Amino acid sequence: MAQSVDNPSPRVPSEEFVQLFTRTQRPLYLFILAQVGNVHRAEEILQETNLVIWAKLDQFVPNTSFVSWARQIATYEILKHRQRHRREKLTFSDAFLAAVADEVVQLAGEQERRREALEHCLEKLPASDRELIQQRYQPGNSGKELAAHVGRPANSVYQSLGRIRRMLLECIQRRMATEASA
Repeated sequence: MAQSVDNPSPRVPSEEFVQLFTRTQRPLYLFILAQVGNVHRAEEILQETNLVIWAKLDQFVPNTSFVSWARQIATYEILKHRQRHRREKLTFSDAFLAAVADEVVQLAGEQERRREALEHCLEKLPASDRELIQQRYQPGNSGKELAAHVGRPANSVYQSLGRIRRMLLECIQRRMATEASA
C-alpha cells in the first residue's frame, strides 16, 4: 500500500534512541513521582511524557543528555497536569516542587555514579564470584534454587553471597571516596 503525499511515513527511531528511551524510563518515572507524590498520576504523566518524546524524536540532539532532555519534557507535562488538577485541595507550590526536582536530579546523579562503581567492582571480582552473584539476582531466582543449581548447601551459598556483597560494598565505597577526592 503506497503512502500518500499528505501522510508521509513517520520517522523510525534509531536503535540508539530506543535504548536511551528504554534506559530512561525508571529514572524518569522516579523524577515525576517525586514531584507529584501519587503513583497513578506519575504513571499517567509518564505515559503523556513518552508520547511527547516519541512525537519529538527528531528534535533530540545525538551525543547530548537524553535524560536531561526527557526530564525537561516531563517537567512541562507535570506543569500541564498540575494546571488540570488545580482545584484539588492538596497542591504543592511550584517552589517546593522545583526543590524536590532538584533533589531528585542530584540523587539520580549519585545513584548513577554508584551504579558505575558497582559495574567496575563486579568486573574486578573473580569469575566464579561474579557468576554466583549474577545467577542469584536473575529474576525469579532464590538462594535455595541457586544452591541446588550449583550443588552446594544453601548455607554455604548464603555465606559466599554475603562475602561477595561485603567485597562489593567496600569496593564501591573506596571508588566513591576516590572520585569524591579527585
